[in-house]
Amino acid sequence: MLTRDVHTQFGQLFLTQENDAITRVDWGHAPRQDASAVLDEAVRQLQEYDAGTREVFDLPLHVNGSKLQRDVCDLMFAIPFGFTRTYGEIAKELGVPAQSIGQACGGNPIPIIIPCHRVMGAKGLTGFSGAGGVETKVALLLHEKAAGLLI
Repeated sequence: MLTRDVHTQFGQLFLTQENDAITRVDWGHAPRQDASAVLDEAVRQLQEYDAGTREVFDLPLHVNGSKLQRDVCDLMFAIPFGFTRTYGEIAKELGVPAQSIGQACGGNPIPIIIPCHRVMGAKGLTGFSGAGGVETKVALLLHEKAAGLLI
């Protein structure tokens, strides 16, 4: 397991790499500042996203979790920059209850890169499991100019 920090306007993040894929993004400081081609690229892409010059991440990712967790993460990853979907829309697509989608979003191990912040409740803004909670979600949506959805 390799780890590395990256500073963003959304907080200090640390990335975890296992084998040849990013497996986690957490808020805080990494226990070590490791170097690898995958971590170097992930840091570069997160810095570009932070600077507003990247809308799509192109990184090797591995989501540890149930099939539902992986399926929800795949659908979240497909939500375009600046757009949102609802828990209900994803639930309908997967044929499961919306609460299951909320739990899977909350368990997303790779936030920002897998954009769980782009998933909303039927009546608008909902929680966010990252540091800063809903305020961080709002900041990410504002950054992506999806803020019209918040009004």
